[in-house]
Amino acid sequence: MDPVTIVGLTAAAFTTIALLPQLVKVWKTKSTRDISTGMFLLYCSGVFLWFVYGVYINDLPIMLANSLAFIQALVILTFKAKYK
Repeated sequence: MDPVTIVGLTAAAFTTIALLPQLVKVWKTKSTRDISTGMFLLYCSGVFLWFVYGVYINDLPIMLANSLAFIQALVILTFKAKYK
């Protein structure tokens, strides 16, 4: 694996893991009052488009990070709707 891919995968891991504490907190507290629906809708749209871009250019770090980030953000949005 070349160094550029390693940097990409490391960045992907960090940015994907960044949503995990929020997801765990929402899951444990069942509270989404302070989460912005608009922000998470835009975030979901953005990471989905980044995933599509990664597919088009066949870039594993982009596809991996953004598919996982999309799933996490979608789960948070689902909790936001459920715990209203």
